[in-house]
Parts: sequence; structure tokens; C-alpha cells
Amino acid sequence: MIVEVERAESVSQQPRSSASFAARCGSTLFEQVGDPAITDHRRRIDTAPGTRTRRTAVRPALIGGLIAGAMLLAGCDSASGIPGDDPDPTTSVATTPPAAIPTQPTPPVPTTPPVPADAPPVGAVPGLPEAAPAVQRWAVDLETSTIAQLQTTCWTLPPLTVADMYADPQPVLGALAQPGTITDDVITWRGAGSTVTVDRAAIESGYACPRVFPAGTEPGYDDADARHTVRRYLARLTGDPLDPTDQEGTHPLLCAATPAAWDPQGSGSPVRAPLADNPGRLTGTTAFADQQINSSSLRAGYVRVQVPVTNSSGVTQSRTFTLSEGSDGYCIGDVSP
Repeated sequence: MIVEVERAESVSQQPRSSASFAARCGSTLFEQVGDPAITDHRRRIDTAPGTRTRRTAVRPALIGGLIAGAMLLAGCDSASGIPGDDPDPTTSVATTPPAAIPTQPTPPVPTTPPVPADAPPVGAVPGLPEAAPAVQRWAVDLETSTIAQLQTTCWTLPPLTVADMYADPQPVLGALAQPGTITDDVITWRGAGSTVTVDRAAIESGYACPRVFPAGTEPGYDDADARHTVRRYLARLTGDPLDPTDQEGTHPLLCAATPAAWDPQGSGSPVRAPLADNPGRLTGTTAFADQQINSSSLRAGYVRVQVPVTNSSGVTQSRTFTLSEGSDGYCIGDVSP
């Protein structure tokens, strides 16, 4: 029984007001009301017999009409937000010619930074020219970053595995300087002190975190990788993936439904991985006990991982995950109860 104790460090325009209208149009309005002809007209009305009592009724109507006229004369409809009349069809309207269409397409924005000129050398891989630059970008961080930083950057690997594999950079860099080879989607560089491997799928992102093994040993995966696969899977379900890009579409963790190769009991009659047909079995998971993850070997190529899981009702119970080992790591094929 292996108990898991590893853990990563972790202006929209405002409506015009009446005050604004007065500020824009007030001067024109008062110039019209203060016209001498209007003043003389008022004087004749006031002095005419029998008209004194009608003054208060005449004045509002007169001024109201003058205000309306002033608004039309001053042309304030558009300034105050009042819809104006449609333009005269005979009026000539100046138009701005359309902008010239560029003849050259806009170059795409690079998705990965260029490899620094002083990056450590990485041997080319025949038939896979993008492999060396992807590992070189990581090699720069190996020389300059702390283990904690590398654990965050290389979140696809178990944290303690990162601390162990990257503790001594020099043998790693020595191996990477040698020519690389590719077999079964795994790229390998071998040096005097270390063997360095990286999955072909990791190369596609442009930044690849490799695995490091002592020279002379056979590279592979272990139970820590299986436990970390379950950790990543549960972190996704709780809405807190180890990295925002850790999604099933780009980083699959579930075993594929086909080919039907699932046979953890060694029956000789493989079937489709059960979780592939029911991937939402643990939907509603809200938490899991990260530091209580433990594992045990089932049979060659299969590992069981147990972890307490809490659902949306607040109930916590131990779940057992069964994983299968492949050329690119472990995948989850079943979960019970």
C-alpha cells in the first residue's frame, strides 16, 4: 500500500439633459425673446383698452410660440436628442471613401516564445523537428528556476517526481545534447549519466517537461503517476484543475472506448473501459482528500487508487479508481463503488 503525501506548491454616452439643451440653445432663444419688435408688441397689448386682464393669458402663448420658433431656428433637435426630419433628398451629402483593403494577410501571433539564443543545446530528432525547440524552452527553466517553480510549470508530472528528477540539472543537460530518437511516440535522449524521455503529445504544446531516469534503467511510469492522474481528474471535477488548460479534450485522462482492451482481471476477454461509456459517474463531486490518496498494484499494467471523495450532498466516501498503463502514461478506466 502506497500512501500519497505529495502536493504541488501552490463609456457609454449619457442622455442629454435639459440643462445641456439650455446651455447649447439658450443664447439663440433669449435673443429672439428680447427682440425690439416683440417688446413693442407687448407694450401695445398692455396699453390697449380691455386688454390688461388678458395679458397673463397672451404672454405664455406668445412666449411658448417664440420658444418653439427659436428651437427650430437654432437647429437644436440633434443636440437635444429630439429626432430630426429626414434629410432633403436633393441635398448633397459628403461621403468618406472606404478604407483600402490590405493586400497582405496579418501574420499569425506566435503561440510560444522563441527559443533564447543562449538556450542549452538539445539534439535534433529525425522526422520531428519541433521536438528540440519544445524541450529547449523547458531546459532554459531547468537552469534558472527553482524546484517549486518547475513543479508549477510541469503540472502534468507528480510534484515529488519533479523534485527528484530535476534535482541535478547537469546530467540531464548532458543527455539532451545528444541526438534524440523516437519509438512508440516516446522521444529519448541518452547520456552518460541520465536518460531523458518525453511523450510526443507533449511536444505539440511547444513546451515539453521530460522525465529523467538514471542511465541504464528502463524508462517507464510508476504508481505516483497513477495517483497524480486521479488527482488531476478529481481537480477538474471540483472546478479547480491544476492548470486552466488541463481539459479532457487536450489532455485525456480517461481510457478510450476503442479498441476494447480493458482487462484488469486478466480474463483474456478484454472489453470497453466502463468509465468511457459513463464519464459522468462522479458528476457533482465537490471535494477530495488530496493527501489521503493511496495506491496498490492490481496486476501487470493495472493500478488501483483509493481516495475519499465528497459529493454535492456533503457525503464523503472512499472511491476506488482502476487505471491502465499505456505508452503515454496511465488512463482511468473504471471507478467504484
